[in-house]
Amino acid sequence: MTSALTIEALAPLRRDPRRAAVMLDIDGTLAPIVEHAADAHVPEPTRQLLIAVARIYGMVGCISGRRASEARAMVSIGSISYVGSHGVELLRAGWTEAVLDPGVAEWVGPVRQFGRENDTARIRRVRVRLEDKGAIVAFHWRGAPDEAAALAEVEAIARRAEDAGLRTHWGRKVLEIRPPVRIDKGEGVVRLLTEAGPEIRTAMYIGDDATDLDAFSALDRLVEAGRLTDAIRVGVRSDESPSGLSERADLVVDGPDGVRELLVRLGAEETGS
Repeated sequence: MTSALTIEALAPLRRDPRRAAVMLDIDGTLAPIVEHAADAHVPEPTRQLLIAVARIYGMVGCISGRRASEARAMVSIGSISYVGSHGVELLRAGWTEAVLDPGVAEWVGPVRQFGRENDTARIRRVRVRLEDKGAIVAFHWRGAPDEAAALAEVEAIARRAEDAGLRTHWGRKVLEIRPPVRIDKGEGVVRLLTEAGPEIRTAMYIGDDATDLDAFSALDRLVEAGRLTDAIRVGVRSDESPSGLSERADLVVDGPDGVRELLVRLGAEETGS
């Protein structure tokens, strides 16, 4: 998208930045997707731009499928808030520990137990990796030597989870096992904006995956309810972009590099250019 169109799309935020919120996904948005999730990082130029944006706008926060503490460690900015595990953990600026949604807390034990029971030698042989996200466990197969064999094992895990009364959510070469309660990034958007207070009237969300469509939907609902006057939905395009992302977005950028350029625009001359 051209610079002129980008500036036009950002105009609602830039008119009154202290009453505006900027919310972002992390993996695939601020940080490039990598084979192993533990190796992902936010490039230092992007981090510095995000620090500058946080000084200008009324609220800046990250919403991630990772645990909130891991998200903050990855971004390494203590002055913004984080929502982890797709909306169920809140870690506000200055807090030392995240607060878990009470409706999810009772399911942490059963979900983790399921993860341990299914983290077998059989799945490790085909390079399926378990990730503990607290209220969620994830099975990754990105980079497996035989992805078809790995996927077959993960599909069997999904069937066992559903038989056990748990919920499954498929992402980009990852299966998440979740509690049987509502968990989505839209709830994370609502939590961040509720914490920020009614003075926030305009909000932007930037994301690259199917889970980020829930955040787009939450912004739609908040505008319809009159909680927000304007909302800007930014899709981050990649070879693995889900269907519907570009169609639902008001603005589309190319990968984390495009997000970095967008952050430059958000902070350009203290929103004066």
